[in-house]
Amino acid sequence: MQSSKVKTLLIYNFLKKYSDADNPVSTTQLIELLSEHGITCERKSIYSDIKALNNINVPVLSSSGAKKGFYLKERAFEPAEIKLLIDAVNSAGFITPKKTADLTEKLKNLLSVNQANELTSQVYCEVANKCNNEEIYHTINMLDVAIKNCEKVKFQYRTRKIDKEKKKSYTVKTFVVSPYGLVWKNDNYYLICNKESHDNLMSMRLDRIRNIIVLQIPSRPVWECCDYKDGFDIADYTSKMFNMFGGDVMPVTFVCNLDLREQILDRFGEKIKLDGVDVNHFRTTVDVAVSDGLVSWIMQFGDQIKVEEPRRLVDLIKEKTEKIANLYS
Repeated sequence: MQSSKVKTLLIYNFLKKYSDADNPVSTTQLIELLSEHGITCERKSIYSDIKALNNINVPVLSSSGAKKGFYLKERAFEPAEIKLLIDAVNSAGFITPKKTADLTEKLKNLLSVNQANELTSQVYCEVANKCNNEEIYHTINMLDVAIKNCEKVKFQYRTRKIDKEKKKSYTVKTFVVSPYGLVWKNDNYYLICNKESHDNLMSMRLDRIRNIIVLQIPSRPVWECCDYKDGFDIADYTSKMFNMFGGDVMPVTFVCNLDLREQILDRFGEKIKLDGVDVNHFRTTVDVAVSDGLVSWIMQFGDQIKVEEPRRLVDLIKEKTEKIANLYS
């Protein structure tokens, strides 16, 4: 009885690994695979195992095409879904090359061998943009614990300095912060937190964090350092940040060239109002954090965007453009 259960389980594993709709596994192949694991059987018993799998809601179909055999009808993920996940992993700069390769392999194992092989040729990883911090998983786990338990964390934060004698040089500072959330933005992973000496939120990149420990000290209530009185709203916070620069959130009114409709909607969402100014321009008002990140984002569009309000942002843009003009004069 026990060996029969093992045989059924092995057949399920073989189908999961080797079969798909385009590549069914024949009865002869299943017998050969079982033989490699020390199990001999007749064709009739294979059909009994397939029936047993279907009886426990593991849908196994029989192919009636040119290739005869069996395959799993359903998988947890479709190849297109796995490709999306693999592409996300490969584009994430905070995941090291080694962890990228390991995670990619785990995702591919959710497909059949043939599906995974077809996918491999389509995957591209730009190693130059990857970090070398192998502590990243540990950091994420520790921050999850700290956020859940509302406890402060202590860690070292490493930033790049000017190279000395052709060697990379870093500044390392120790921080104690109250963590509130983790955000994946612009292919980087950020910790949103508060440093006790400041009354605002700050963003810190996880790939720069080392030697993190969770302190048994209660975090500062988030409402003491921002406008979120009913709990931290990560989606709302990140929608107002530009390049994860913090700043005072206020209404900003833009007059934009009509050609920028898609870019504006992509950035601020479909719910914002677009009011016509003339045949070539529209006006919109959004709540965003006024910061250097916002200034840089606006300036990339040149004369296609004009800020009407607030005056503070207008002055920041003027100051930035004057500095650039002086740099090239």
